[in-house]
Amino acid sequence: MAFYKNIIKPIFDIIAAGIGFLLLFPIFAITWFVLIIKNKGKAFFYQERPGKNERIFNIIKFKTMNDKTDANGDLLPPSKRLTKTGIFIRKYSLDEIPQLLNVIKGDMSIIGPRPLLIRYLPRYNNFQKQRHNIKPGITGWAQVNGRNAISWEQKFEYDVWYVKNISLILDIKILFLTIFKVFKKDGIYSIENDIVPDFTGTDTTQNTTHGN
Repeated sequence: MAFYKNIIKPIFDIIAAGIGFLLLFPIFAITWFVLIIKNKGKAFFYQERPGKNERIFNIIKFKTMNDKTDANGDLLPPSKRLTKTGIFIRKYSLDEIPQLLNVIKGDMSIIGPRPLLIRYLPRYNNFQKQRHNIKPGITGWAQVNGRNAISWEQKFEYDVWYVKNISLILDIKILFLTIFKVFKKDGIYSIENDIVPDFTGTDTTQNTTHGN
């Protein structure tokens, strides 16, 4: 497992991300052009996220929300800022395409635990912190096992299970399951299902891992 994780997987990530970006470039270009028009010149969303060993990097995604604020100047809730174009882009996971550039840069992997918000870092327990032992991914074990339909605790259990069981066969399985779910449009898309509440912490230490 160590040889695959430390040698084969990083090489595969760069090659796969490069090929994937070239193949998806027409979709990338069209989406970029549409968002430039719809978002008044702002096609991309940048945000600092923790990566491997909690190293901070800037994730890049297509911008699916506007920047509308309330009377106090605070951003409105995500459900009120998600645009019609953004809903379409999220439905087909097009917003994830720019993250291939993060993979090429070495910040992310094709497959791994999703990079979450920096403010969650002090809220993880010791078990959950293990999700940062590897590079975060565009897709992962939790994403093909429920995504936003499962609790935060379940997601972290899947993440840590993946960290402890990385293999070529598992990565291939996750990759094909991801492609299948994108084309199948697994489940009925809704704003409520796509936008999840903040992770506020876990009261008890989680030590259960999930595999299939």
